[in-house]
Amino acid sequence: MKKLIIIPFLLLGTICIQAQNKNVLKETETKITTIKNSEGEKKIVTINETKEVQNIELEEAKPNTLNIPMKDSPVLVTEKTELSVDGKTKYVDIDHSAYYVHNGKKYEVKVDDYGYLMTNRETNKNSYLRKTSNNNYLFVRDGKVSAAYFDAEGNLIIDTYNEKTDRITTEKFVVSK
Repeated sequence: MKKLIIIPFLLLGTICIQAQNKNVLKETETKITTIKNSEGEKKIVTINETKEVQNIELEEAKPNTLNIPMKDSPVLVTEKTELSVDGKTKYVDIDHSAYYVHNGKKYEVKVDDYGYLMTNRETNKNSYLRKTSNNNYLFVRDGKVSAAYFDAEGNLIIDTYNEKTDRITTEKFVVSK
């Protein structure tokens, strides 16, 4: 009976001791602003959360040395802003509002209440980008739903499934600068 109690604790202890393979730095900055005017007093709470994640990679081990130097690896930085005005909370991410070009046509992407609205200036047709829980977007155009995301350069990438060919087609909307 005594061994049945000790063995799970030893296993749990060895699992918890294992080293992490990522460096994670998380900063949270809270700013409270009070505005007084003729309508009364408004309280605005802004919470900026910055998270930096870096994979740990080691250089080649040199003979007769104890320590192995860490190799420089890219750092993935995500920023999230939570804005609360009189108890109504809105999450603000990086604003991708801009003009995008695809197949020689210019599209305007601008923020709306639920994500982004994409407008083709020539046809005045609207498409919608709706944010999902994993920081990707659902792209809704002409009754079809596709997966979308913004790459590191800020371009809009849309992946659409084609039932007839059983393939994914990828469209790249290049941000115009």
